[in-house]
Amino acid sequence: MIIDSQLDDQLIPLQSRLFQMAVAGKAKTFERFVQAMAGEMKRFLRADYGAIYYWDDWKGRYRLHVEPNAEPLAIRTDFSKEEVEDEDGQMKSREFLAEWVVSEPEFSFSIIPLQTEDHLHGFIVIGVRGAGMPERKREERLSGEVLKCLKQVEDYYEVYEERCKYELLYKVTSHFHSSIDTDGVLSEIVATLRKVYPEFSYNLLLSQDYTTKSDLPVQELRYDKEAGSEASTQAYLTGELQIEDRLQEGRSFLYAPLKGKQGVYGVLQVAAPDYLYFPKKDIEFFLLIANTAGNALENAKLYQQSRKLNNDLKLINATSKKLNSNIRLNEKISYISEEIESSFQADEVGFATFLEGGGYQVLEGSSSYFTMNDPQDFLEEVERVMVEESGPLFISDVTTMNTPISSDFRSVMAVPMTDHDHISGLAVVMHREPCIFSFESFKLLKSLVHHSTLAFANSILREELEQTVVTDYLTKLSSRIHLDQKVAAHIEKDDSGHFLLFDIDDFKAVNDTYGHQIGDEVICQVARIIKRCTADVGVAARWGGEELALYVPDLTAQEAYDYAETIRVEVEEHTRPSVTVSCGIASWKKSGQAPGQKQLVQVADAALYKGKEMGKNVIIHQHIQP
Repeated sequence: MIIDSQLDDQLIPLQSRLFQMAVAGKAKTFERFVQAMAGEMKRFLRADYGAIYYWDDWKGRYRLHVEPNAEPLAIRTDFSKEEVEDEDGQMKSREFLAEWVVSEPEFSFSIIPLQTEDHLHGFIVIGVRGAGMPERKREERLSGEVLKCLKQVEDYYEVYEERCKYELLYKVTSHFHSSIDTDGVLSEIVATLRKVYPEFSYNLLLSQDYTTKSDLPVQELRYDKEAGSEASTQAYLTGELQIEDRLQEGRSFLYAPLKGKQGVYGVLQVAAPDYLYFPKKDIEFFLLIANTAGNALENAKLYQQSRKLNNDLKLINATSKKLNSNIRLNEKISYISEEIESSFQADEVGFATFLEGGGYQVLEGSSSYFTMNDPQDFLEEVERVMVEESGPLFISDVTTMNTPISSDFRSVMAVPMTDHDHISGLAVVMHREPCIFSFESFKLLKSLVHHSTLAFANSILREELEQTVVTDYLTKLSSRIHLDQKVAAHIEKDDSGHFLLFDIDDFKAVNDTYGHQIGDEVICQVARIIKRCTADVGVAARWGGEELALYVPDLTAQEAYDYAETIRVEVEEHTRPSVTVSCGIASWKKSGQAPGQKQLVQVADAALYKGKEMGKNVIIHQHIQP
């Protein structure tokens, strides 16, 4: 029987050795320290085998720790709490537990609990060949010394690990709050977690595409059960941490929401290599880094949004300034189409106005799909859906939506062009790929169309007014003043030209017989014939009353005469009531000083009246001599 004083004397070398182990710090982790402690127990007790089972918060089990070079035995690697403890949290029968630990016939085993009054921390397993186990009192004193040392070292490692974690977190947080680069923020999150918990794998399940780096473990957050995890969805929707054990994979997953002050921006997925329990202090760390990352993502997102809003405002201001400048309508359409294509990465941009009789007029300056094809059916489908939806259209994928729109373009945005509550047309932006346009782009498009519609309307009115000035109201031919300007310009730059002056024969009789309304219709018939016969050869105009004029440059005198003859014959055959025309032609060719415009008109007028005197329905051709 060993008395207390003798036992104390025997424990002094052990205490000294345990102290040396604790302060030397050779073990880099607490697990390695426990392994070393198991070997020390074996040597101190002069046993053939020594092991320590110690409670592991991560595994939720008592795990085996032996020296790396220990003799291999058929010994269990872990125990559950239920297998070791009774209902009061005390260790079950040592003899019964010893039979569970190992089955080695040549060994005798003893179990030494590492236990305080109310808590079991683990137990030591000592094995000797044959008989001769340590006495129970000695075991208890030994247990107390070992447990005291283990708890002190465990506390030291916990404090050390916590300090390292939070020092790293502090550095990362400082970087987060000084960074507006989402790629940098996400990279720091993953790098920090891999340093602290290298045995886990990580994924960032984001609600939006925040990154352009392909090497980051970033995935789209999926809300459907088939494609994603229900736990990840719950973490995102509730903003609370979720833990999931997957039976088929045999792994545990933790989902920590990336929360900011204004919302949740994604979920951090922590995947363990097998089943385990996440300790409370480690859960708190995951939540802390997830919340820190969420705030950093939010700050970066808000900064990027502010920059985008600033750029959008600059675009609107620049566009408004350009559209309100003194440029033609087609130039305005081309400018805003190019700006929209550039800003939205669009494939096609089109602007169309509604025609009074139905249909659409695609405005010049729209992209090729609208100007080189016939988009009438497509525009009708878009307008029909806009009417059904009572407003602008934002379609991320035409093929997946219940819409009658059929097109090679899957992403479609359409905004009505509204002028003083009157819808005058529509603007359409398209891309061949789905989900190209963001809702922010859609809002920007509505603002651009709103600002541009009035500018387009003003340009259309201006060009209509200009066209009215240069167009005869009745015949829709050019006005006399416009013809005068064109003739003067041609005389100045051309080498030859021909002025044809037509007069409807006996027009007063037509008015007297049929009335002035029919007379006006006859003038219009003759005007249409002139326009049809000459096409784009020259400039036709109403000269005054029943007189119509035509100037054709760069033709021979014979070609000019042939045009006049064609018109004379067409008028005689296709007017109702039938009328005839007389024509005077004044041709000039530069061989010295070009004739003046007044001279050209006088010669043609003289030739016309000469034809009238000859019996009408004739053509008289005069050449101006230099």
